[in-house]
Amino acid sequence: MNKRQVELVIAELKMDYINLQGDIEKLESTGNNSYVKKAEVRLASMEERLAELNQQLTELS
Repeated sequence: MNKRQVELVIAELKMDYINLQGDIEKLESTGNNSYVKKAEVRLASMEERLAELNQQLTELS
């Protein structure tokens, strides 16, 4: 991937991350703890991917 492509993937992933955080808040308020745990695992995975992409972006700069 080139620098622009990495930036686009990062932007998309950040939007998904923000949306998932909002979903978690809604799930917590309704007591759906099993779904909250699954969503938190997805958040952690997204954080790892963001770190990888940011490292890749640094290497491309």
